Amino acid sequence: MGHLDVKQLKTAQDNAEYIQYLIKDLKALDQMLKQDLIEKGPIRIGAEQEFCITTDNYFPNNNNIELLKAIDDKHFTTEIGRYNLEINSDPLELRNSCFSELHQQLKKLLEKAKLKANEKDSKIVLTGILPTLRLKHIGESHMTDMPRYRVLNNALKALRRQNFNIHIKGVDELSLVHDCVMLEACNTSFQTHLQINPDEFVAKYNWAQAIAGPVLASCTNSPLLFGRELWAETRIALFAQSIDTRASSFIHHEKQARVSFGAHWEEGTVTDIFKDHISRFRSLLTSSKHEDSLELLNNGQIPKLKALQLHNGTVYKWNRVCYGIGNGKPHLRIECRYIPSGPTLADEIANMVFWVGLMLGQPEQYKEIHKKMDFKDIQNNFLKACRTGMESQFTWDNKLVTAKELILKELLPLAKQGLLNSDISKEDVELYLGIIEKRVTSHTGSQWMVSNYRNLQKSKTSFEALQDITAFMSERQLTDTTVDAWPDVKPSVSSNQHKSRIVKHNMNTKILLVHQNDSLELVAHIMKWKKIHHLPVVNNKKELKGLLTWTDLIKLGDKELHVRVKDVMTKNLITISQEASLEKAKKLMVSNKINCLPVLKKKELLGILTTNDL
Repeated sequence: MGHLDVKQLKTAQDNAEYIQYLIKDLKALDQMLKQDLIEKGPIRIGAEQEFCITTDNYFPNNNNIELLKAIDDKHFTTEIGRYNLEINSDPLELRNSCFSELHQQLKKLLEKAKLKANEKDSKIVLTGILPTLRLKHIGESHMTDMPRYRVLNNALKALRRQNFNIHIKGVDELSLVHDCVMLEACNTSFQTHLQINPDEFVAKYNWAQAIAGPVLASCTNSPLLFGRELWAETRIALFAQSIDTRASSFIHHEKQARVSFGAHWEEGTVTDIFKDHISRFRSLLTSSKHEDSLELLNNGQIPKLKALQLHNGTVYKWNRVCYGIGNGKPHLRIECRYIPSGPTLADEIANMVFWVGLMLGQPEQYKEIHKKMDFKDIQNNFLKACRTGMESQFTWDNKLVTAKELILKELLPLAKQGLLNSDISKEDVELYLGIIEKRVTSHTGSQWMVSNYRNLQKSKTSFEALQDITAFMSERQLTDTTVDAWPDVKPSVSSNQHKSRIVKHNMNTKILLVHQNDSLELVAHIMKWKKIHHLPVVNNKKELKGLLTWTDLIKLGDKELHVRVKDVMTKNLITISQEASLEKAKKLMVSNKINCLPVLKKKELLGILTTNDL
């Protein structure tokens, strides 16, 4: 889609014209398959490396266009968020040391990005979800200023006709309503491409579905979002909900989401997969540059299937079918989209090697996987991996088995044999599969991150902990020390001296609220029981109306407590924004002789800052 001049499908004429070209593309693809025009070899691999751009303080930095110009390299392109960029690798033939070659190519490009980012007072971070992202970073003002992103946003909003509802429940819970697709920008992936022989495409696609759960379990790296501990791979739930065009899954024609694992085993040819997608999901976009693919094919030219690719770009399967042209020859690929970015480049390449090895090493007993296993079990395995990662228990070959046992005893040997049979160098096989083995027996990126987040919060605020985790990851992402060998982040080792501290660093968000009509006697006892000196008071709309303090109770003296909170609370409050500097907060407290500042966003209470917090 990034290479096309796209616009939203609005008129009946535009839609009719687009559908005409879409149907021709399907017919052309069928014709190329029958005429054996689709390339069968050599097999090639490729990858898309997404990464985040941050400030020196590890907050999202909205300078992707500026950085892209400074890098000046065709391998780099934009993403929907102004704090993201993407690298498209060169395709490599699947042979010998191709994986270490890809590793070096991406490392060189990331080093180039890192150097240019430093010149712009920025940093790059490989991570599935940037820990320091906040709600303010998901508004349309943070969307990359390019027409295609606005067009997609408008098309999805028009189809849904209501706000996007996000609800993810893990250890913590995230529930919010959002008005655009920018939550998609929270997700950064390491998308892996493998060329597939067209004669075995559907069988290979079904096998890719079967192995998705255990592969994902071994590489989860996105457990935190907005400071909440959610799924082992929160990206999956977030992406699915952030562009869900369904108003209700109970409406008959809205059973399946555009972002999905799928609902059944595939049958027929690759064209049948595309036909199923077109049947289920209406086109959102069109282009001003159509081509008659049948006419081109009949004239001896290879069509780009632009209309089909445009539709395919708005259907987000975790294993996505791709058509492309390389060196003048058409080919088919499977794009593995569920692998997260980070924690290190070496970890990412290892994830890719594991996946490709399994794709190559499919044993005879699983050649007709759709007859061997129930698709619901495979789908459930994927969801388990998203939620609990390596702690999952899978249904595999109709038996319950732990993720660790399945990977170590069956899948790693299959991947190794598949790679060696494809003449991949023994050094590459041992190096990268060795990384997977060590990670499975120690900890994944998500396990490391959760453990350190919990530990750091014993001595720091959650906001500080997230910054320190991000700093730690950024410093190690291009080294050869993979996440399985990462030590804990020591609380004493902090980059705070390099940070400009704001109210959000120190404010307390774990606070009790009381209603203005609550009994003062009850609230007084709550303050004693919980040893609280300041209690925010709200009305029915949850708007801050006052503050009840120990001082207010002391002033009341021996008077009866059978009154309401609003009769005693302090009403003329001095408040502050979470973005204000701590220095400003200190000055406000001193000059006004107060010990507590409510932290507001408009009328919404976000937390309080007290002298103890300082």
